[in-house]
Amino acid sequence: MALPCLAVSPASGQLTGQGMDGFYREGTRVLSRCELLVGGEEPLVVQGRLTGADRARFVGTIRRTGVRGPDPEIHMERLRSADGTEQITFRSSATRPVRLPAEIRLGTDLAELGSVAAGFPGPGLQATVHGSGLRWSGPGVHAVVSATPGPADALASAGLLRWELDLPPGACRTIELRAGLERDRGGPGVAPGRRRLPGDARIPGPRTGPVAPRPRGDRPPRPWSDARLECDDHRADALLAGSLDDLHGLLIRDPAAPADLYLAGGFPWRCGLAPAEALWAARMLLPLGTRLAAGTLRALARGQQAAPGTDFGRIPGPLKDAGPHAPPSCTGIEATLLFPVVLAEARRWGLPERQTERLLPAAERCLRWLRIVTDPPGGGPRGYVPDPVPGGPYRCETQAHAHRAALLGADLLDAFGSSDAAALRDWADDLRTRFRRDFWLDDAAGGRPAALLTADGRPVPHLASTAAALLDTGLLGGGALAPGLLDAARTDQLAGLLGRPAMASGWGLRGLGAKESGYNPFGHRSGAVRVHETALAAAGLAAAGHERPAGALIKGVLDAAESFGYRLPEMYAGEQRTADSAPVPHPAACRPAAVAAAGAVHILVALAGLRPDVPAKTVTVRPPGTTPLGALQLTGLSVAEQPFAVRISRLGTGVVETAADGLRLGS
Repeated sequence: MALPCLAVSPASGQLTGQGMDGFYREGTRVLSRCELLVGGEEPLVVQGRLTGADRARFVGTIRRTGVRGPDPEIHMERLRSADGTEQITFRSSATRPVRLPAEIRLGTDLAELGSVAAGFPGPGLQATVHGSGLRWSGPGVHAVVSATPGPADALASAGLLRWELDLPPGACRTIELRAGLERDRGGPGVAPGRRRLPGDARIPGPRTGPVAPRPRGDRPPRPWSDARLECDDHRADALLAGSLDDLHGLLIRDPAAPADLYLAGGFPWRCGLAPAEALWAARMLLPLGTRLAAGTLRALARGQQAAPGTDFGRIPGPLKDAGPHAPPSCTGIEATLLFPVVLAEARRWGLPERQTERLLPAAERCLRWLRIVTDPPGGGPRGYVPDPVPGGPYRCETQAHAHRAALLGADLLDAFGSSDAAALRDWADDLRTRFRRDFWLDDAAGGRPAALLTADGRPVPHLASTAAALLDTGLLGGGALAPGLLDAARTDQLAGLLGRPAMASGWGLRGLGAKESGYNPFGHRSGAVRVHETALAAAGLAAAGHERPAGALIKGVLDAAESFGYRLPEMYAGEQRTADSAPVPHPAACRPAAVAAAGAVHILVALAGLRPDVPAKTVTVRPPGTTPLGALQLTGLSVAEQPFAVRISRLGTGVVETAADGLRLGS
């Protein structure tokens, strides 16, 4: 994956035209079929694996008719890049010259990614011979595949390119394919300057391909530092490296300002900007620098609602499923409440004051929306944030997001001399009082937070992973954490509930408790483990002093990551872990997914317990004393836009090894 380009195939490397197989560019399937045959047979693929987020390697052998013995003499390697380039190399270990008849069967439907992912591909299109390859045309769009060396034959009716490759002993031969996409500027038909050859044709020799895919050097640079982890548990090192590689594949330049970068939500469902997920990912990557957060904030500020009214200041976003007990929630509301939080925390990590000040008006508009929507008649008599409509419901996690936004927003406004900070803090104080009265449900087991209040004020008592938002209070000055909606006793009770088997599956935190009505281990919001929410819960539990359940969640995610080849999906089934089990993939999960990969980074960096306050020139290190993964060393972090490194011993003692000049260690 290297958005806007990506490639999907099974481990064989053959694009069969089935399911999601294909090369995609800008949301269109350029190729759905790319099948290699040698002597009329498929190679025997013995290994297929990713070598990076944007690259894959497939190794196979060729069995020739009449050759005896167990050892293959011809080896094949396919190197595939997400940008539509593929190199197929044949190597001979034979003692005599070998002639290999090779052919590649190609096809496409030029279908849109969303349609393919939903199981509605388009009909196959007829190819024409074009240059040293083939071309397919649809309304206003064309797919072109060129080959080097040019094929000996091209059969457009069958979508077939053929070669006769001569391999002397010990020699190798390579075929390179380049798939590209053309869009008409002046209407349908052949692009200007292109000549379409009719029917099947014989191509006498190699020619230059008509379309060059985007060069790999044009990929967006990583807007984060080159972080590295050395841990007693080496799987953690692999998870950090793999997650950062996945995130690089999801990077997108903002079309309105190409210097601004943000993360797409994930493949296949959210290959564009998903506001809340982009903000969550940027927030979780703040220990690696503030550039991604700044680009994401600027991109979202450009789309913020500017028309007068109750939506003024709100960031648009789609609805998302909320499980069996509630209507869908609004990701736009979540993003609006996250915006001032990410800006405030980015400033603490080292976002320059000038950049912060330029984004401050957008944050103020978000906070203004928060005050408007919670004042009668906009938010109802309770003063809670309704989600998704003015009449409710009033979700537990939405109130946590609002409370965090108010406190961190007030902290931000104070820094720039605004008089509105005191009113925000008063509003947050009042919310804490009302929340503990209205949302906490006492019972014989010690009580629990309600998942939501209905429009008429009735609490819905089921326990879900969204309650982890109550533990994520946010970073203030001097390394202090903001107060939470729950007091210490209720926080302890919630920590105990999240650590029990009904919520903790052994692979992470279930979206809905296993004893709740409507529980489904494969449910998007009714039982599946979501990496993002598990990461928030683990970090929040550790910060609140509940290190044992935090460590169990961290180990569970790491064990799951090993099973998934250190490329965590957005979610996986919440089935209970047993001695001989493995985490079960969810069929509709994004993989890679921005919040899952960023959540893995968050959960690992949280083991260092870093709390910077760059404006005050301090950084506090408070790692968990239990060190669930043993000793670790994190290098290549970024505090105050300068390299930062920290070592945590097996006893939970932190030592800063590299830091910016003038940065002091806080208490």
